Amino acid sequence: MEKIENENQNNLFRIFKGSIASLIITAIFLFIASIFFTYTNINDNMIPAVILVITTISVFTGSIIASKNIKKNGLINGAALGIIYILILYLVSSIFITGFSLNIKSLIMLALSIGAGIIGGIVGVNL
Repeated sequence: MEKIENENQNNLFRIFKGSIASLIITAIFLFIASIFFTYTNINDNMIPAVILVITTISVFTGSIIASKNIKKNGLINGAALGIIYILILYLVSSIFITGFSLNIKSLIMLALSIGAGIIGGIVGVNL
């Protein structure tokens, strides 16, 4: 019983670690994108799409990182990572952005994060 409990704690730590990796990847890509948008003539209407792509790639990568060490339940662990990532992102956004609110774009980002987490979790388990 204690071994299962310890394994669950280790798995939760790996999922959290994957979420942090996803957030770091997001920060790096957003920094690069901000420089790109600043110094090019690309239309600012592209920013939401770029953010969705960055989020998807980040969660996918974080799920692979987390699930390759867990070696089971990639679907569940990936979905959990996607949810944790979005919760952290929305918590930080609500603290630092005045007038932050959830909308249809938020739901799309949540769905993409869970989907990318699931696919990344499945890929990670099979590596």
